[in-house]
Amino acid sequence: MSSSVNLDAAESPATPSAPPRSWQRAFGDLRQGWRQRSLWGYLGWQDIKQRYRRSVLGPLWISISMGVLATGLGILYAALFNADYEKFLPYVATGLLIWNFISGCILEGSEVFISNEGLIKFLPAPLSLHVFRLIWRQTLFFLHNLVIWLILILLFPQPISWTLVLAVPAFALLMVNGFWIAILSGIIATRFRDIPPIIASVVQLVFYMTPIVWDYNTLANNPNPHVAERAQLAELNPVMHFLEIVREPMLGEQIFWRHWIVAGAITVVGWAAALLVLRNYRSRVAYWV
Repeated sequence: MSSSVNLDAAESPATPSAPPRSWQRAFGDLRQGWRQRSLWGYLGWQDIKQRYRRSVLGPLWISISMGVLATGLGILYAALFNADYEKFLPYVATGLLIWNFISGCILEGSEVFISNEGLIKFLPAPLSLHVFRLIWRQTLFFLHNLVIWLILILLFPQPISWTLVLAVPAFALLMVNGFWIAILSGIIATRFRDIPPIIASVVQLVFYMTPIVWDYNTLANNPNPHVAERAQLAELNPVMHFLEIVREPMLGEQIFWRHWIVAGAITVVGWAAALLVLRNYRSRVAYWV
């Protein structure tokens, strides 16, 4: 009953007079979604508990599956590239940890409103509530998987320094970008249902184009000029820059500020596009789903 009251209260008395397509409505939706953080926070926890209901280990399976995958891929590609296991295993595990968050935001973001069709149609909640719930759920997955990174760092010590603190704002930037991606792709996908499978195919391709199980610096410094030149094409991959701003401080690697500049520029452009779509099509989502 209390949830019902809170949802009814979500519609601020200051917004009913505003037209459906207005910046007031768009920003009001974001404010109302944030105010209901107790609700989407609870729902995010329930999503994880429901997924592992009746399981003995419960959410620990998140870390176990991540650890098995990281170890298997790390050993395989370390052998293929003749790399040092002590450096390559943490490198691959950290890359997968960050990639899982990014891909989760993209894949689930494209269906965030479609999968919440019932709630959108029958509960007067802001659209951003479902996006907050998605980002919170992916953050919980990330924190669970962070255990694997900690174990590997203890087993294979890395040259971690004070730059580790940069991982916090870097991950916060990931969350901010995951939010606009979910808003933009989620709204478009409710209108055009071919978008989610297209995004899924593109994400699978991007995984192999991103330096997760291969080292960009090794290929870029290859004595063969043709290999080095082609490796530099990875700079055109926006996911690489978001991956590196988190992975570099987590592994104590040299910080390349160009990754931060590119990530910041993408954040500004992405949010501008997402807010424009939210302003123009927010009121239509309930009909499209």
